[in-house]
This record gives sequence, C-alpha cells and structure tokens, in this order.
Amino acid sequence: MSEPRPYTYVTLSMQPDCAPHVGVSFHTPRLKVRAGLLLSNPRPYLDFASHEANVHISTTGAGPVTDADLSLAREIFNAAARYLADCEQLHTEQSAQDATNTAA
Repeated sequence: MSEPRPYTYVTLSMQPDCAPHVGVSFHTPRLKVRAGLLLSNPRPYLDFASHEANVHISTTGAGPVTDADLSLAREIFNAAARYLADCEQLHTEQSAQDATNTAA
C-alpha cells in the first residue's frame, strides 16, 4: 500500500440566484497556521495557508470583537482541541498496530 500523498482541495460552487460557496480542504502537513493581532485596526486573526490556498478568519465585518466573534473563537478552540486529541489517540493506536505488524 502506498503512502497517502498530501494535497489541498478547493472548490467553488456558483448557482443562479445563490451566494457562491467556496470549500477548502487541507490534507497536508505543510499547512501553516498563524494567529495574531492586526495593529492598524486592532482585531485578532487566524490564518491557515498552504501553497495552494489560504483561509483567513477575523472579526465580523473586520470590526470590533463581538459576542458572536467570541463564541466562534471558542468553537474553533474546542474543535482544535478535539482534533488534537483524536490525532494523538489514532497516532498511538496506529503506531502500536505498525509495531505489531513489524514484529509478526
């Protein structure tokens, strides 16, 4: 079985009388993740970037931080914590399975 190859998948869907929809899926360890504070108009940002696509997240309307922005930031934090926990668990299980297969 060959090793999975990294990739980024970007789609754009446009239909009459509907807002366009952009989908971005990152499947690469070469993803860069940055967070910071823009100083010119103080607001936080979160960036996900690969060579193929960028996703930039910031406050509603690029304005002051709202209650909805705080709620979204908490959702992102909780989702990232869950992603980390799932990655750690699966990595441990897969490493143990690889060791078992190698020993057999």
